[in-house]
Amino acid sequence: MPYVAVKGGQQAIENAETLLKALRRGDPNTPELTIEQIKQQLSLAVNRVMCEGSLYDPDLAALAIKQAWGDLVEAIFLIRAYRTTLPRFYHSKPLETSKMQVQRRISSIFKDIPGGQKLGPTFDYIHRLLDFKLAAEENKTPTPPTASPNEEAVTSVLNLLGQEGLIQDEPPEDNQPFDLTKNPLKLPAERDERLQNLARADEGFLLSLAYSTQRGYGRNHPFAGEVCMGDVEVIICPEELGFEVAIADITVTEVQMVNQFSGNQKMSPQFTRGYGLTFGYNERKAMSMALVDRAMRAKEFGEEIMGIAQDEEFVLSHSDNVQAQGFVQHLKLPHYVDFQAELHLVRQMQQEQINSDNSSVQESDSINPEPSQNEQSSCSPKSYSKLSS
Repeated sequence: MPYVAVKGGQQAIENAETLLKALRRGDPNTPELTIEQIKQQLSLAVNRVMCEGSLYDPDLAALAIKQAWGDLVEAIFLIRAYRTTLPRFYHSKPLETSKMQVQRRISSIFKDIPGGQKLGPTFDYIHRLLDFKLAAEENKTPTPPTASPNEEAVTSVLNLLGQEGLIQDEPPEDNQPFDLTKNPLKLPAERDERLQNLARADEGFLLSLAYSTQRGYGRNHPFAGEVCMGDVEVIICPEELGFEVAIADITVTEVQMVNQFSGNQKMSPQFTRGYGLTFGYNERKAMSMALVDRAMRAKEFGEEIMGIAQDEEFVLSHSDNVQAQGFVQHLKLPHYVDFQAELHLVRQMQQEQINSDNSSVQESDSINPEPSQNEQSSCSPKSYSKLSS
């Protein structure tokens, strides 16, 4: 359970909060940033807060970003805290990503795919040069080309491999999925529990782990089988109605990684999958999630554990940035009593060491006593000169 702030000097805390609000607002002569501006122009930040905050609400995510002074981890904390106050009325049906209204869809394993590739909005093909035109007061945004939406269901690229028996089958699970929002993490974890953990894990943490698998810590050689971003329907089936109802359209990013598997006694050589799904347009996070998902399936395929990304206990226990920042930042809280105990212990150990050194010196003196005054005078240079003469 993460640590949270505690109350200290009431007046000092109120003053600190007032100062925070003033600095967050900035120069009063500068127009205040609106929630709509954050939602529309900082949408990738909004998407990350929704994803790791585990709540799809762009308005609340934008508000959290504004309140958190632009600190996304703090904004995620705010959304998680707010989420705990919300009632849960229904459980939605699994998202039908095959019926996604695609805005972006690419594959790195086949050039020609069913439905075609669609680049959509992406940083992939631009030069990383600062665009100073954006600093202009009235910067005109070019009108993007329009295309008629594809109403047909999109056939997954991985189905092409499945038709030839080249990729592992994943039959649908009949069991009730684990709910990480209601139950604590349980190890060893099944794949549904791992995926829930990864879906709201810290993006930077997952990115580093995913990078480690590509550098050899996990023997993972992935291909981006399919990367999709678009809108899907959220469907519920109320018991009182007895039929399905679509209640919303949400934007998601789905990634399916393809990895080679050399086979074992139970399975023939084939490709295996890594899966990632996130709220909003969150491609880097979804790709990292898919890579780490496949890495943690090492035991399932009888593979040797060679990298930290394959250690589910390490990954799942340290992926949550709300819990991580709580434990790290609680060190700023008063630890006066604890430190006094440590201080007393260090002083005691130092004194014991001094006493031990003194005792050793005394024992050495008793074994090798110093020469008497007569002995010292007989060995003086003056006495030696008389003897030599």
